[in-house]
Amino acid sequence: MAELTVRRSQATAQYFTEDLGNGVGLDMVLVPGGTFLMGSPPDEPQRAESEGPQHRVTVSTFLMGRYTVTQAQWRAVAEMTQVKISLKPDPANFKGANRPVERVSWYEAEEFCARLSVHTERLYRLPSEVQWEYACRAGTQTPFYFGQTLTDEVANYRATSTYNNGPKGKYLKETVDVTHFGLANAYGLCDMHGNVWEWCADHWHKNYDQAPMDGSPWLTENSEARRVLRGGSWLNNPWYCRSASRSSYLPDDRDFIIGFRVSCEPPGL
Repeated sequence: MAELTVRRSQATAQYFTEDLGNGVGLDMVLVPGGTFLMGSPPDEPQRAESEGPQHRVTVSTFLMGRYTVTQAQWRAVAEMTQVKISLKPDPANFKGANRPVERVSWYEAEEFCARLSVHTERLYRLPSEVQWEYACRAGTQTPFYFGQTLTDEVANYRATSTYNNGPKGKYLKETVDVTHFGLANAYGLCDMHGNVWEWCADHWHKNYDQAPMDGSPWLTENSEARRVLRGGSWLNNPWYCRSASRSSYLPDDRDFIIGFRVSCEPPGL
């Protein structure tokens, strides 16, 4: 197992960098456990019924990728030993080593995690939907971890549309580097609003009735069920980029608006 060196950033976030070889690293941030209110309140503008009912969930400490997986990181892992399925080394539509990888299916994102797990001897996986929202909110209850609205100075989305009296901005019509905005939430995570939707481990459910209360993925017996997506993308109006917003695709779908980030258990747990 590769040796871990845990560091503390200036924003007090604890993190380490996983060495993927050839100078490519994967920054993982420690997300402290806690209890939060998941979903959106009935009066949140542009909310969907799938975002309720709000419910309290307790989440254990975990590690999460500081950014969505980049094309450089994808290529590094695609060169590792196959576990179940093959991976194309360069699937993205919008090319750039530091842009998010996109046009990868849920199954391919799972394969990425499986290869990374073998390489590091740590259990990497897609985050559960609960982990994703908890990490995104980072203690906030507002529509975005930035506050009540979104601007093109903090996220990549269809900024010609507005949300909650926010200003109009520029619609870039493509992805940007994951470090483009240089901003993080209170947990040290970046780019969770917009740029690309992110695959989660969960099967899609139409609302949170009878949802798990422990942060685990909510699964069904249907292996072909639609999978949850979070975060919105460069293509979407701002309300799709809210912390509570949810969507879904079939697990073998690929789209240039969909990427992912990874999670894993902290060392020693």
